[in-house]
Amino acid sequence: MSSNVVVVLDNGGGLIKAGFGGERDPTTVVPNCTARPLSSKKFLLADQLLSPSEDLTSAVFRRPFDRGYLINQDLQSTIWSHIFSSLLHITPSSSSLLLTEPLFNLPSIQRATDEIVFEEFNFKSLFVSDSPSLVHLYEASRRPYDVVSKAQCSLVVDVGFSFTHAAPVFQNFTVNYGVKRMDLGGKALTNYLKELVSYRSINVMDETFLIDDVKEKLCFVSTDVARDLQIARRRGSDNHFRCTYVLPDGITHTKGFIKDPIEAQRYLTLSEDGELPHSEETDEADQTEAKNKPSERNKVDLTKNEFSLSNERFLVPEMIFRPADLGMNQAGLAECIVRAINSCHPHLHPVLYESIILTGGSTLFPGFTKRLENELRPLVPDVYQVKITTQEDPILGVWRGGSLLASSPDFDALCVTKAEYEELGSSRCRRRFFH
Repeated sequence: MSSNVVVVLDNGGGLIKAGFGGERDPTTVVPNCTARPLSSKKFLLADQLLSPSEDLTSAVFRRPFDRGYLINQDLQSTIWSHIFSSLLHITPSSSSLLLTEPLFNLPSIQRATDEIVFEEFNFKSLFVSDSPSLVHLYEASRRPYDVVSKAQCSLVVDVGFSFTHAAPVFQNFTVNYGVKRMDLGGKALTNYLKELVSYRSINVMDETFLIDDVKEKLCFVSTDVARDLQIARRRGSDNHFRCTYVLPDGITHTKGFIKDPIEAQRYLTLSEDGELPHSEETDEADQTEAKNKPSERNKVDLTKNEFSLSNERFLVPEMIFRPADLGMNQAGLAECIVRAINSCHPHLHPVLYESIILTGGSTLFPGFTKRLENELRPLVPDVYQVKITTQEDPILGVWRGGSLLASSPDFDALCVTKAEYEELGSSRCRRRFFH
C-alpha cells in the first residue's frame, strides 16, 4: 500500500462508516456498538452483529456514545481496532486519519480522542471535521452550477442517531452560532416505537436491533395526521395502515420480517380522501373476508410470534415534527430550521432557504421531505423560495464528503502530524481545525 493512505472514518453514534479517501463508497458500514447474545459469553463487535445467522434477541448492548457524545473511549478503541485490522487491513502508523466528531464536542473528549489516534494507534496525521461542512462540500462539488456551490453556503439538516441539527454552512465552515439542535434522533424514535409496541401487544423493550428494523421498514411520515388517525381507527381491511411483523423464533429464522410486504406498501397509493384506488377484485375479496370473519375470530392463535402495527407507523416519525405532543419541551424540525436561519445575517436568509440539504438516516422515512416543505412554507416569508434536497444516500453523504476532502491535493496541509501533537499537545493542534 502507498505511504499516503487516508482512512476516512465517519464515527456516528449509531453507525460507523469507514473506508479510504478518494473512493466513492466506504469499505464498511457497521453498528458502532458491541452486543452479547443471550446464548454466548463474549461480546460481538461491529460487522459480526450483521451476520444473518446471529440471533440478537434480547442481546445486551454497549455503545461508546451516549446522548451524542463519545463517553467510553476504551470501547471505541476496541471497535476501531477491529475495523482497522479486520475490515480495512491498514497499518495506522503509515496512514492519515480523517475523523468526524459531533458539533460542540467537549475539549476533554477531544483530548481523549487525540490520545487514542496518536498514542494508541500511532496514526501519522489527523484531520477532524464536523459532518455539516462535509455534506456541504460533497453537495457543492456534485452540483457545481447549483445555488449551494455558487453562493458557497447551505443549511444542512442532519437527523442523526442521537441529535437533529440544523447547521448553516458558509464557505465550507459550519457557522457555530447559527446551529440549532433538537435532542432527538433515530435512537429516540426506536425507543418510542418499543414503548408503543410493548404497551399494545408484546414486550419488546430489550429488542433494539429488531425494532430498528421494524422502524426502518414500516414507518413513514404522514402529510395529514388527522386523516390518517381516522383511517387507523377503522377495523379489518379498511385500515390501510395495518400490517404484521413476524418475530424471530430462533429456530427457522433468527431475524424478524414483514408478513405481507404488499399489504405494508398499501398506504403509498392512498388518495387525498384516504381511500385506495378501487377495483372489482378487492370487492370480492372483502366479501369473502367478511364471510370468514366470525369463525376466524374464534381461532386467534395465541402462540403466534407476531404483532401488528397501524397508527404507530406514522406516529413515531411524527416526533421529529411535533416533539411537544410527546411531552418534550422542544420545537419541531421546521421551527428549528427557521431559528437556525434567523441566527445568520439577513443577506444569507434567501440563499439558505433555497439550499436546505437533508442528511442522516432518519430522513429516509417516506414522505419526510414533503411534510417538511408543508410545515416550513407557512413559517417562511413569501418572498423567499424554499427548496429542500435530500442527499442521494443520506447515510453515506458525510463519508463521501470526507472522502472527497481526503483526496484533495491540499489535504496534507490541513492535517496535524504526530510530531506536532507530541510537541504542542491536543488543544493547540485543535485550533487548526477552526471549530
